[in-house]
Amino acid sequence: MAIGPTSLPDFSEFTKLFASMKIPAMPDMEAFVAANRRNMEAITAANKVALEGAQAVARRHMEIMQTGMAEMTEAMRSIALPEAPQAKAAKQAELLKQAYEHAVANMKEMGDLIQRSNAEAIALLNQRFTEAMEEVKALATKG
Repeated sequence: MAIGPTSLPDFSEFTKLFASMKIPAMPDMEAFVAANRRNMEAITAANKVALEGAQAVARRHMEIMQTGMAEMTEAMRSIALPEAPQAKAAKQAELLKQAYEHAVANMKEMGDLIQRSNAEAIALLNQRFTEAMEEVKALATKG
């Protein structure tokens, strides 16, 4: 069939195809809107938790940097004192060891903060996903 400017395409085949399909009834639009609202609330809550976690990490990072600078200043003062070379070398080795241990402990602490924040945000999303699947099941059995 040719389609010209004044003729309409023949949709009878499509109409027959769709008529033969068993399409479930539209879900309750109120329930659909409410479910989407709960989805958005869960995403918003998860984003809030993630943001608060990022802020806590940034605050702690700043505290660690400030403490590190104070410790480094004190270490430089102690190294500047006149001492025998062996004593100075031993002090430097001890300071390096302490700096390394602090760095490892701080990295672990930061990692734990990030992990806790992410786990809390993901738990909120998982909870909502489980609820949404229950809602879909309830709608499917209702129809």
